[in-house]
Amino acid sequence: MERRHVSLTTERGRGIPGLEEAGVPAVFCDAVRVDLSECTLLYVSGRLSTDAGGKVTGATMREQTRGVLEGIKQLVEREGGTMDDIVRVRVFVAAIDPDALRQIHGVRSEYWTPGRYPSSTLVQVSGFVRPDALIEIDADAVIARRG
Repeated sequence: MERRHVSLTTERGRGIPGLEEAGVPAVFCDAVRVDLSECTLLYVSGRLSTDAGGKVTGATMREQTRGVLEGIKQLVEREGGTMDDIVRVRVFVAAIDPDALRQIHGVRSEYWTPGRYPSSTLVQVSGFVRPDALIEIDADAVIARRG
């Protein structure tokens, strides 16, 4: 077994208000990759819809959901997998109402093959590390050895 910590930034505070100003490092990585003989396990940290500078992008639940899933997709593909390799997601939202659910699931349906959906948890939270965020998603993937 081999374990590797995946960090997409070298910025110690990761653009998180309060940490950067104080010079305190953010104590997490973007993902942890565990290579086993038959597959790779990839544990993706919670992701917000942010740009390279850490600013929240998108004003609606639909836009932010797409931004979050694009970030997860890029990370999983960078590590050799696809969205269909994701076996579990945990979704944290600022509000659970019919419109928000339609927006979230409408976007999610664009990222997974029907019948290959991950298991999922959805909970409402009181806030995020970035005040403008509406949604955060983390993911676990099992990536089969190819070739």
